[in-house]
Amino acid sequence: MSYAKCFDLYPKSKYDTEFPYFRKPIEIGSFSQDSQRQMVLSRKQMKYYIPPVNSSNVCFDLRKGYSDYIRKDESKPELLDDLLRWIKSNLSVFKIKPGNQQTESNKPLIGINTDFVCWRGLLTKLLCTPSQTSEGWRIAITRFQNTFFMCEFDTEKNAEMKKNRSGMQDEMCYWGWKFEQYVTARSPNGTPDTHSLVNTNEGFCSVVRSRLNSHSLVYGGEVDAAISEAHPGEQYQYVEFKTSIEIETQKQDFSFKRYKLIKWWAQSFLVGIGQIVSGFRDRDGIVHKLHTFNTTDLPYIAKDLRDPWKPNVCFNFLDQFLSFIKKTIVTNDHSVVYLLEWEPGCDINCQRLPSNSKYAFLPEWFTASLDIENPAPGPTD
Repeated sequence: MSYAKCFDLYPKSKYDTEFPYFRKPIEIGSFSQDSQRQMVLSRKQMKYYIPPVNSSNVCFDLRKGYSDYIRKDESKPELLDDLLRWIKSNLSVFKIKPGNQQTESNKPLIGINTDFVCWRGLLTKLLCTPSQTSEGWRIAITRFQNTFFMCEFDTEKNAEMKKNRSGMQDEMCYWGWKFEQYVTARSPNGTPDTHSLVNTNEGFCSVVRSRLNSHSLVYGGEVDAAISEAHPGEQYQYVEFKTSIEIETQKQDFSFKRYKLIKWWAQSFLVGIGQIVSGFRDRDGIVHKLHTFNTTDLPYIAKDLRDPWKPNVCFNFLDQFLSFIKKTIVTNDHSVVYLLEWEPGCDINCQRLPSNSKYAFLPEWFTASLDIENPAPGPTD
């Protein structure tokens, strides 16, 4: 493996400048994942938020159904496959035109006119990096037809934590899925169905386009529910659901503001979600009240911390990190993978991996679909 230059993360004060330009995310498409985790080009799995009559006095038992729920097979890495399937089926959404470079067979390269493609969760992790103190990350990047495809992989530490997750930790992961059952339905005027088994294979994903300074971005992210039906020509408005322990001590208040709120904010802000509904539960998994947060208010809630996280720091770091990727990864080849790794307190290391690396993630069915002649032009951005 050959090492490229490192990205010097610290001091984080260098990112504490004016908030960079970030264009409001616009949904350019969506897809569902069915009960078998098969990708479906429809909004079939989208749900609607059904708020309770009295959000300050509820009794949602998140433990119900835990022993029988249908689990997604986490042993199979999903990589970027479903997002790539959506892109392959929606090339007309992008400006599709012959590139300047040529393949060995003299066929023109066909790009998707986007600098970066990834899942929303990867960007969330990057935004939180300047304030992260305990959890690192590992990202594989391939530059193909001048688009940087980014895919997250588990670090050894994260893989070990998943492997050794206790029964209680596993059940608490389930609680978030169960909470969604209590506050969603299949139609805007429907009734929540809390008796069906939770199936974590199912999901609904929004695909958005945005821009951070000079970087154009397309990313997909699972969204929990729509607030109401959208009229023709309108964008759907989504809501995010979270659960959290009832805050009773100063330590819990600090942990909530310091570690949870930044993730909630980054995750929702990236896809333009304006509201986060949190179910506050006791230690036995019973939600007693709901509270709705405005996403843009979360940084102000956390500003009284001794070392508060700041949105401008998060986005300035992301902007500079993406610029580093553009300067460092110059090989434009779908078979070449770069691995970027980071642990708190360290700089970010970037290395070019040998051929046939286990971190290769762009499938042939996708790369071949973009290597075609004379494609039909798509609409301009």
